[in-house]
Amino acid sequence: MAVCDVCGNDYEAAFEVRTVGGGVHTFDSFECAAHKLAPVCGHCQVLILGHGHQAGGQFFCCAHCARAKGHDELADSS
Repeated sequence: MAVCDVCGNDYEAAFEVRTVGGGVHTFDSFECAAHKLAPVCGHCQVLILGHGHQAGGQFFCCAHCARAKGHDELADSS
């Protein structure tokens, strides 16, 4: 069994995720993986699980949040 990096649960069906930088993380659920690996919106602090936006070296969950931080050039898909 393996121990989740986030919650510490020792779980027989845990899985590993390898990152581009070579790191290896062990999780017992997708929820724990998201909490550890997903970027956080630079405005509202929500975990970004979709495509999101990048501007000025920050991640944003939507164009509205990016515009709130002064990145007026971004727009969500219509």
